[in-house]
Amino acid sequence: MLLLDPEATDDRRSEILRETEALIAAGGEVTNQQDWGTRRMTFEIDHRPEAAYHLIQFEGEPPVLERLRSTLRIADGVLRFRVIKVKPGTPPPTPPRSESRRDEHEEPEGKVAARAAADAPDPPPAEAPAPAEAPAPAAAAETEPPAAEAVEPAPPDVPEPAAAAPEGESATEPTPERTLP
Repeated sequence: MLLLDPEATDDRRSEILRETEALIAAGGEVTNQQDWGTRRMTFEIDHRPEAAYHLIQFEGEPPVLERLRSTLRIADGVLRFRVIKVKPGTPPPTPPRSESRRDEHEEPEGKVAARAAADAPDPPPAEAPAPAEAPAPAAAAETEPPAAEAVEPAPPDVPEPAAAAPEGESATEPTPERTLP
């Protein structure tokens, strides 16, 4: 995988690719080559947010790898390269989704649309239409069983909070303790 500087001239990028192919051909064979185009990188390299991606699959001996590494390491216009050994029988990778080269002043539409959707206020909830006739309480009780409420008794050593005093009684009088079954 070669990541070339998109600001380098087309001639320079073509020259790097020709030199790479020549080094491989001297001691091996190119089996697959794909130009993935200029794409945005996850992290900037040398203050460059994009790179021209080229995938070159080849077969070769270790001396070819050493010459290739030393040449690409010092070549101007190569932002990054990676040599990865692929297991025999591995199918060639499918090209990534096409991402056209963008003008520097143009904002990608997908990013703008996604950001606008994220910033948009939530739509008001749709109101359910009012029922024409409310069902009778007896009919509702027959169709839906009442929900059982779980009530935990208070522990025996903690007194229950005082309830509102009925008319004529004082709220300050102590409440008799309850025994739990």
